[in-house]
Amino acid sequence: MSVNIYDDANRLESALRQSEEYQAVKAQLEAVNSNEESKAIFADFRSIQMTLQEKQMSGEEITEEDIAKANELAGKIEQDENISKLMQAEQRMGQVIEDLNRIILKPLQDLYGQDNQ
Repeated sequence: MSVNIYDDANRLESALRQSEEYQAVKAQLEAVNSNEESKAIFADFRSIQMTLQEKQMSGEEITEEDIAKANELAGKIEQDENISKLMQAEQRMGQVIEDLNRIILKPLQDLYGQDNQ
């Protein structure tokens, strides 16, 4: 019997979209985007996050100014209830994805684990 793993992956993708965790992220993102102040702070946060990641990946030095800007923005984010709730929802969704990744990789871990016994 042949199994089409991609069909299963597509069903999993659909199930994720219907999950409580995904729906919470979606709702909180809508709350952030419907509040101009939250939306602006979140856009700044994503911009700084991307800049720092690009610098890190290219081996470029992260400056004191970069760190100060990120810290200042972190304070604003903590004070913004919409963004704070979004980040909490993202953490819960991240945990689900981490759990799924662990499940998906289990066959390989089991396979290679047998060689070590």
